[in-house]
Amino acid sequence: MEKKAVESAGAVPVKRVLVSVSNKSGIVEFSKKLAAFGVEIISTGGTAKTLFDAGIEVRDLAGYTGFPEIMDGRVKTLHPKVHGGILARRNDSNHRKAMEKNDIEGIDMVVVSLYPFIDTVKSGADFDACIENIDIGGVALIRAAAKNHEFVTILTDPQDYDKILEDMKENEGAVSLSLRRALAANAFALTATYDSNIAGWFASQAGKNDFPRRISFSGNLKQPLRYGENP
Repeated sequence: MEKKAVESAGAVPVKRVLVSVSNKSGIVEFSKKLAAFGVEIISTGGTAKTLFDAGIEVRDLAGYTGFPEIMDGRVKTLHPKVHGGILARRNDSNHRKAMEKNDIEGIDMVVVSLYPFIDTVKSGADFDACIENIDIGGVALIRAAAKNHEFVTILTDPQDYDKILEDMKENEGAVSLSLRRALAANAFALTATYDSNIAGWFASQAGKNDFPRRISFSGNLKQPLRYGENP
């Protein structure tokens, strides 16, 4: 009972969410359920079209920022109104003044899946295609939201959608601090793995004698250890 009270004290209501996903698995149903909580949905490009076509009310990101997507989508979420809305500390009076002065609205949840870099490499795509599938804006969104997890929920994996909805139901439209923190840890692990894969690919493109100055490794959980196995 005491633990639940502590978690509830740190629960943050979700009023506005930014959705930008390359992996659209489950995003329509998840967004419908968010809308049922009264959450405003801001979205970009193909994601916005997917949600709009499904009958979900969506606020176009370009309409929010007043700045269009440019350079074939290379620049769309990299905007002060986006990152200010994510990174602002809601309990800091100077941050709130900056939001008011610059017409920045708080973004309480960020739902992102990154460009499929590894899948592109595995498909045998050429160098230029692989470069175009290095996500910039998505990684920046993830890191910003994870850094400010005290106020913002970051979602990077469709398998967590139901977990979030259950938590919001328990907390009357808010997300508990314990879940936000766990999702933030997962988000940083994701971006670390993503960059590790890119670095490894770049190293493979170099000449045989050009040993990289730095090497990073990453891995994904295959299965938990069985009872009695040495951890």
